[in-house]
Amino acid sequence: MKRGTTPPIYDLVLRGGILLDGTGQKRRITDVSIKGDRIAAIGRISKGKAYREIDVRRKCVAPGFIDSHTHDDRTCISNPSMSAKVSQGVTTVVVGNCGMSLAPLNHPRWVPEPFNLLGGPSDFVFPDFNAYFNAVASAKPKTNVVAFVGHNTLRLAAMKHLERAATSKEMAAMADLLHHAMRSGTVGLSSGLYYAPGRAADNTEIRPLIEVVRRYGGVYASHVRDEYDGVLESMKEALDATQAGGVPLVISHHKCAGPNNWGRSVETLSFLDSALRHHEINLDCYPYTAGSSVLDPELVEDGVRVLITWSQNDPSASGRYLDSIAKELGCSQREAARKLRPGGACYFQMAEKDVKSIIRHPATMIGSDGLPDDPHPHPRLWGTFPRVIRRYVLEQQLFSLEEAIRKMTSLPAYRFKLRKRGTLQTGNYADIVVFDPRSIADRASYEYPKRASSGIEYVFVNGQISWLKGEVPSAGGGRALRLESS
Repeated sequence: MKRGTTPPIYDLVLRGGILLDGTGQKRRITDVSIKGDRIAAIGRISKGKAYREIDVRRKCVAPGFIDSHTHDDRTCISNPSMSAKVSQGVTTVVVGNCGMSLAPLNHPRWVPEPFNLLGGPSDFVFPDFNAYFNAVASAKPKTNVVAFVGHNTLRLAAMKHLERAATSKEMAAMADLLHHAMRSGTVGLSSGLYYAPGRAADNTEIRPLIEVVRRYGGVYASHVRDEYDGVLESMKEALDATQAGGVPLVISHHKCAGPNNWGRSVETLSFLDSALRHHEINLDCYPYTAGSSVLDPELVEDGVRVLITWSQNDPSASGRYLDSIAKELGCSQREAARKLRPGGACYFQMAEKDVKSIIRHPATMIGSDGLPDDPHPHPRLWGTFPRVIRRYVLEQQLFSLEEAIRKMTSLPAYRFKLRKRGTLQTGNYADIVVFDPRSIADRASYEYPKRASSGIEYVFVNGQISWLKGEVPSAGGGRALRLESS
């Protein structure tokens, strides 16, 4: 720099991009500058104002995507590169869903299904959420991390026998743990009433916990009791749990599962629209017709193909279809599933028409629900966000690109109270994705599920580069976002 010249005032300028600000407002072409961890200016920026400039003409510049439903609780610490997420433009992950969180649970003797989706007993080493958030901060992941406390985790920490309702003493112990979690900065309570650890609980047990959440301004997210024949009644149960206390509700990975229920999204979304007149509700959804969870023989039914993601008894089954395995074993698919347990599977249990109706709804956020530890994971782990843009915006024109970005950014930022995130505005944190609308696409498939998406060029998290045209830089800019200080 020549003597007497004015030093640049910005660290970086993204020059001439197509700005999608996250609010749903119409796109425009402009410059965006970054200084430190913040967006410093948006608009025409003179040359020479930044130490570095990147020409992003004909590229889209949007807020970093917020994955509203993940199971990255352990991965963000053990594998902080978070390649599956940053490679698709994700800058923040919401963990602790479906009633399962790593904390507060310290060295349990055993963990039942579905906790094995997060890890084994040796992975549950966090007696409280301060310890968990400190571990996230030390790991320096490439994404920010927002956490729910899981109801099933509270049960496991407070109860010796999970197959029954909690006693008043056990409920008080769970409430104490939840108070501490909320004071530590968790965003709210999640439940997984479908799963055995929480199945014995009804709203008599859930409501007092939601009252704790209400005191801290939190959210209740529920993997409802039944996503099959009883889906509507289960949605009503979740609404009933939150309505009296006025706590916002998120219905996790909403679906109408099983051939008997294909087409029922007309019913469930009509119920949602009615409930929205007097209560705050959101859904999260992923853009696939297959779900993924633990291997459960009861979910094996006619008309639903099953792909094995892992099997403890037969690791070679990973990536194979259950019907083929059953044929080799000379038994029914349900019997084959029993022989392969414990394990995980993808279930092709939804109708595309329902997926489209649910994902199009204005209250729906995008959540991958990916399982990062599966040897052969569902492709949603690597492909969810580009798939929404490619399949439902660019190819099928189900909604606008502006609306897709809103679902991925400002909507979850509002629901989870992530201040100064989710929109591109001066003074907000510089969580930014730059993508090429001509080439953005998911490349992960059921056959090859660990392929990075195309078209994601740059990802910035708190002003630091987390993804650079297919490469993950060494430094990580992610933070643990606590509810009171995010």
